[in-house]
Amino acid sequence: MKAVRFHEFGAPDVLRYEEVEQPVPGTGQVRVRVAATSFNGVEGNIRAGRMQGPFPVKLPHTPGIDVAGTVDALGEGVDGPAVGTQVVGFLPMAETGAAAEYVLAPVDALAPAPRSLPLSDTAALPLVALTAWQALFDHAKLTGGQRILINGAGGAVGDYAVQLAKDAGAYVIGVAGPGGQHKVRTAGADEVIDHATTDVVAAVTETVDVVLNLAPVDPARLAALVTVIRPGGVLVNTTVWMPAPSDEERDVRGIDVFVRRDAAQLAQLVTMVDEGKLRVDVARRVPLADLTQVHEQAGAGTLSGKVVVLVAVPEN
Repeated sequence: MKAVRFHEFGAPDVLRYEEVEQPVPGTGQVRVRVAATSFNGVEGNIRAGRMQGPFPVKLPHTPGIDVAGTVDALGEGVDGPAVGTQVVGFLPMAETGAAAEYVLAPVDALAPAPRSLPLSDTAALPLVALTAWQALFDHAKLTGGQRILINGAGGAVGDYAVQLAKDAGAYVIGVAGPGGQHKVRTAGADEVIDHATTDVVAAVTETVDVVLNLAPVDPARLAALVTVIRPGGVLVNTTVWMPAPSDEERDVRGIDVFVRRDAAQLAQLVTMVDEGKLRVDVARRVPLADLTQVHEQAGAGTLSGKVVVLVAVPEN
């Protein structure tokens, strides 16, 4: 089968589109015939060798944390999903990924794919939507009627965070650059602040219950956002290499978040997609053989929106 792998850490040119052996599912595993994966920024850092602490991948390594595809075979001890079921999943980040025609997945990583979308497009959902869900509800404990400021609302995680926060009944202030403001408004934000032209702290005229930071901003700018949070509120930060600030005097907590695999939450997000409550936005679709170019664009800062990587598997 075809796959993209890297045999050493380094720049995007270490990625190779090559022939590899088809995997055989072991105990508790499902083999998925891949329709698509997607690109996530953390994968560029893994490829460059900057994430060996949290994700000690073994070389050669196949990237592709998100997967959408069809169950092809079941390992020992797996009762379902049945062969032929369309699934979507968030794969273990240090294991072999889905930039390949077939991939092995723990059965607890998979949920039924949305019925309302092309299967390949659902690869844009797992990691970023789970990050948004867990940040908002597992950590910030966001509820209806609360006010939330989302810094980095124009990105892929931000898009889901705005939609989910609005669905929960929150008042949403989205912070984005000029290129992301239309997207943030479309997602349902009540207010949009352009961080390129506006002092974000000065623009917040009423304190918020939650700040969700999704952007790799300067630590001083992140610390300043604590001042717009009411006493007893919380700042949730997904850029874990930059610790979340807090304010003990006002009981404002800082929480660092790293996304975890949760098939039940993913299934709930899928249901929201099928019910029309959550929109999956795909900026571009590229073939698997072009994955190196996507990594190059990400490294150059020219990649915009969520990119789905299509995997064409010959029919048996």
